[in-house]
Amino acid sequence: MTFCLGITVKDGLVGIADTRVTMGTECIIARKLSVYRAERRAMFIMTSGLRSIRDKAITYFEAALEEGWTPYDRLFKAVNLFADQVRRVASEDRMSLQASGITFDLHSLVGGQLDKDSHHKLYLVYPQGNWVEIGQGTPYHIIGAAGYGKPILDRTLHFADPLPFALKVGCLAFDSTRISAADVSFPLDIVICAKDTFQAVEQRYAKEDLAEMSSWWQDRLRRSINDLPGGCIEELLSRLPGVGRT
Repeated sequence: MTFCLGITVKDGLVGIADTRVTMGTECIIARKLSVYRAERRAMFIMTSGLRSIRDKAITYFEAALEEGWTPYDRLFKAVNLFADQVRRVASEDRMSLQASGITFDLHSLVGGQLDKDSHHKLYLVYPQGNWVEIGQGTPYHIIGAAGYGKPILDRTLHFADPLPFALKVGCLAFDSTRISAADVSFPLDIVICAKDTFQAVEQRYAKEDLAEMSSWWQDRLRRSINDLPGGCIEELLSRLPGVGRT
């Protein structure tokens, strides 16, 4: 399984990707985040799905970029280029994969801001190569293990939130996922793109790097539950002898 989270807020983009890859009975560490930079151009791609499909599509995409960035002055054009490579891999490998009972399942998040983009953008690319833009209404998307981190994002994240807030809540969404999903784990790759800077800053974190944040959050959750207003729950508990408050 995979955890890749893309967030778009008014001030920029956050990309968060775990690095655990399961291959049969083995687990390895491998990047799921790729970052690309040129003059007044910055973008990233995160992927979830069969590793061989991902590696082939990324290799084809990078080979195409080596021919020059000039045609790709807006992010959707680069997304179309990547989508073409996904379709190319599908045409080459889908039938043989299906014959072996394997689904062509590459999902991708592409974010960034290129020279003529008026603002930063985030796209979800499907295995068929079609795409949608992630917008202000729900300013994030998770590919891979979505269920564990989604509640905190739905409760707290808004497009108007500043970039530091988006980064912190994204890290907490990952923390919730890696605690509950055995096949999502550190190291963690993070990329940040601030609006109109045309730059992408990336960093890899080990478990100990975010241990303080994780411990603080877990302790605060437990204390908050104790402080919750009881209401009708307290009335129910009062009817049972010997049951104290939490």
